[in-house]
Amino acid sequence: MSRKLTITVDDEVYAGLHNVVGRRRISRFLNDLARPHVTRQDLAEGYRAMAADEEREREAEEWVEVLTDDIADERR
Repeated sequence: MSRKLTITVDDEVYAGLHNVVGRRRISRFLNDLARPHVTRQDLAEGYRAMAADEEREREAEEWVEVLTDDIADERR
């Protein structure tokens, strides 16, 4: 369910939203921006979603390997 909301922003912010986000995408942009700050998110669900992202998991594993190699080098 969606609700219509009237908000007031500075002229500069309004122009920036139109230029950067696009005229028909402002509502979704503001909704996505506000969501993590005003809704309670299920932490376990978030972790499951991140783990399901194979590209992200691969990058995280590479990062950890590089980090552990750096630590090993410092100990020598």
